[in-house]
Amino acid sequence: MALIKQMVLAFYKVLTRILPINKKIILFESNLGRNYTGNPKAIYEEMIRRGLDKKYRCYFILEDMQTEIPGAAKKIKRNRFRYFFYFAIAGTWISDSRFPKYIIKRKGCTYIQTWHGTPLKKLALDMDAVYMAGETDINEYKKNFYENAQTWDYLISQNSYSTQIFKRAFGFNKEILEIGYPRNDILFHKNNKNDIEKLKEMLGLPKDKRIILYAPTWRDNEFYGNGRYKFNPRIDFSLLMKELKEDTVMIVKYHYLVMDQIDWSPYRGFIYTYDMSYDISMLYLVSDMLITDYSSVMFDYSILKRPMLFYCYDLEEYKNTLRGFYFDFINDAPGPVVETTEELIKAVKVYDYDLYKEKYEAFCRKFNHADDGKASKKVVDLILKTAPLK
Repeated sequence: MALIKQMVLAFYKVLTRILPINKKIILFESNLGRNYTGNPKAIYEEMIRRGLDKKYRCYFILEDMQTEIPGAAKKIKRNRFRYFFYFAIAGTWISDSRFPKYIIKRKGCTYIQTWHGTPLKKLALDMDAVYMAGETDINEYKKNFYENAQTWDYLISQNSYSTQIFKRAFGFNKEILEIGYPRNDILFHKNNKNDIEKLKEMLGLPKDKRIILYAPTWRDNEFYGNGRYKFNPRIDFSLLMKELKEDTVMIVKYHYLVMDQIDWSPYRGFIYTYDMSYDISMLYLVSDMLITDYSSVMFDYSILKRPMLFYCYDLEEYKNTLRGFYFDFINDAPGPVVETTEELIKAVKVYDYDLYKEKYEAFCRKFNHADDGKASKKVVDLILKTAPLK
């Protein structure tokens, strides 16, 4: 197997030297090819709205070839021959995470890095140590990250706060598009009663109960292997169900790096889960309240101005050992920060928006000023500029 991979990579290098770049070919990848979601999805669907999926040749890189994709795009299996062939000739790359370091960025190809969140946790060159699966040497990790970031031509930022961090943490000195995230456009266009009711019907959710979305991040030091993390939130779901089930249901949404298969059958009727094919923006829209921890979902969800609670059972460990924070999370969080299930239940029951209104408004001014529902349009306009139709 190793020999075959070496031969494919050698052939790939030859292709990058002899084949011309085709400006009409666009490669998309979401979450390391694990689903069809996020910023790349939003950008591609804006192309569909304009009929551009038929004028460009669009390809989505995926692990699961059964994933449904609208429009004229074709699917490419990750790390197969066609994967390398199209990387060799594509005129535009669009991704929300890093490509493998053996992928060669050619002159004449435009790489739009959408990234995947506003940073609370320290990133890349700002990190003091690394605990991630497959990474042990912080200096090697930083070197690889820096070299990868130099292949990006454009980087999307959600706000001016992120822009400054990205420049330093990624060592990125090219153009940053401070336009908000394309994936959040839907939060402007679909945040109305009719669309939300339709989403609830599609997801099989009750319309007569409060819906809480629980969306924690992953933990660097809890993993099975490279890119395969555990779901271990130290939360008592049985107690939550006992105390809240009368008028509440809960959606549990894993981070895309979490690979656990959890048996939720004991919580049937209270806990709802959806596979990675469901974009989290739909879950934002149908939920009345968010429970998270250090995840960047807080920055996207705050666009909706709905209640947020922060269940941070490992706060001191995370802050002082695993990653560290860019800002004073405890003081700036626009909602209660709790560390036990009991505290969480109480916070849900007595939540008062007015107590956090001032913090919430300050939070939105800092982190949501660029989101306006038009980010996808702006990226597609850029594609038309860098890869013009003739």
